Amino acid sequence: MPDRMYSALFICTGNSARSIFAEALLRDIGGDRFNVYSAGTRPQSELNPFALEVLERNGHATDSLRAKHISEFQGEEAPKLDFVFTVCDAAAAEDCPAWSGQPISAHWGLKDPVKVEGTEAEKAYAFAEAYAQMRRRVMAFSALPFESLDRMSLQARVDEIGADATAETS
Repeated sequence: MPDRMYSALFICTGNSARSIFAEALLRDIGGDRFNVYSAGTRPQSELNPFALEVLERNGHATDSLRAKHISEFQGEEAPKLDFVFTVCDAAAAEDCPAWSGQPISAHWGLKDPVKVEGTEAEKAYAFAEAYAQMRRRVMAFSALPFESLDRMSLQARVDEIGADATAETS
């Protein structure tokens, strides 16, 4: 793939935490190499406060983040997508639309921190852990040599990032 700006969409059901983490992370880590979006199949009306706290604590701007429905990324006016990632098992199992331009897609499932029950500290820890796992994946993705990989190799690499347990510990 030639040296250029890429567009990536991260999809989850609620678009209130994991996909928002991915959007903020790739926007900051990838810099001007990426247009980054997130959306939900059934987005929440508000972003999760624990997710916002984690992002702000880690220096990410949150003022432009909002929950969006995947329909915003369909149709003629939608941005052309190079990459589409599902970050939760429920979204991966749903019937997602066919994306024009056949973007490279992968599943990078993470446990849902929103569903964690327990003390405030236990919930905060779940969000921090999901953020850290997504950060490792986004860092590995943004470090890929896009210019030197053909489409099949790039597909294999993004699949490995989501599937390889060592990506979570490296």
